[in-house]
Amino acid sequence: MQTLIIGAGISGISLTRKFADNSHSITIIDSKNHIGGNCFDYFTDDGIDVHQYGTHIFHTDKKEVWDFLSRFTQWYPYQHEVKALIDGQFVPVPFNFNSIEKLFPTSMAKRFIEALLEEFPINQKVPILKLRESSNSDLQFLADYVYEKIFLHYTVKQWGVKPEDLDPLVTGRVPVFVGRDNRYFQSKYQGIPLEGYTKMFERMLDHPNIEVKLETPFSHDMLKDYDRCFFTGAIDEYFNYRYGQLPYRSLKFDFLTFDRPYFQSNSVVNYPCNYDFTRIGEYKYFLDTQCDSTVVSYEYPEAFELGKNERYYPIVNEENNALYQKYLALAEQEPKVTFLGRLGDYKYYDMDTAVERALNLFNKEFGQ
Repeated sequence: MQTLIIGAGISGISLTRKFADNSHSITIIDSKNHIGGNCFDYFTDDGIDVHQYGTHIFHTDKKEVWDFLSRFTQWYPYQHEVKALIDGQFVPVPFNFNSIEKLFPTSMAKRFIEALLEEFPINQKVPILKLRESSNSDLQFLADYVYEKIFLHYTVKQWGVKPEDLDPLVTGRVPVFVGRDNRYFQSKYQGIPLEGYTKMFERMLDHPNIEVKLETPFSHDMLKDYDRCFFTGAIDEYFNYRYGQLPYRSLKFDFLTFDRPYFQSNSVVNYPCNYDFTRIGEYKYFLDTQCDSTVVSYEYPEAFELGKNERYYPIVNEENNALYQKYLALAEQEPKVTFLGRLGDYKYYDMDTAVERALNLFNKEFGQ
């Protein structure tokens, strides 16, 4: 069976390797001049692992996913923490006891922490919606404070919406962490590939059953040469935007190099209430690179414009989901083609869920 996979991002590469390991002949193509999609990275002359499309931290609780990728990389055991500039202080997010103690007078902080411990289990994330439902006025105050300082202005910048247009059910899921764990993720497995994501992907594609073609845009004429096709590109693009474009948010990065050991005190610092950018990433933290220079990226959200920038985040709402369902109905009429990935499924995936989707798809197709 001859199989074509369109898109050499993490979804396409994972599926490709799974096919190759099971004696299938695979061709994988990508219009870009590199593999890895938005997970592509490279090393500077000073040994800093720079993520070209913004900071990527791998984390998962799924052993199958971790074990699959671990065949192709050694992991640097990096535990991700994020800080945010709130009222002039750099504090951990999600908001936790350490954030509270840094931002509030001692007596207030003590009351907030005691109220949280009285109502909720230790070391759990509690949505601010739950805090607002509490009869405790301190927890109600804390919920409103976190909403305002952590979520509201950041989301307005990130998604380009007005505050009054934000869905209260979505905003209500913003968490407060009941404890002192400063990590952004509590996943069992976390890390950065020791030699970078791109090297991991190169190893995944290093198989005699795999042919890689870069700078090769997809055309429908290709389908006649293959028995099956797996499409990880934009589903609306595949159908020539028959019903119009599916909306996305994009990002613009301003990369800067500084001739000093560090720029900031943390790998990622969010700026919810200040500046036009949402966050600054500093890449040498990921592999604890020791050198006299540093590379950072300022991250500016912007609208996706076809031919101008990259698709990053599907804008999932009722109207856009209805549009996606129309394209999904067309997809069901394509017996040789299966859609997957962030763009094919019109769904935001973390890296681990993208890999899991690819592995599950192969197992479903071939009963393994």
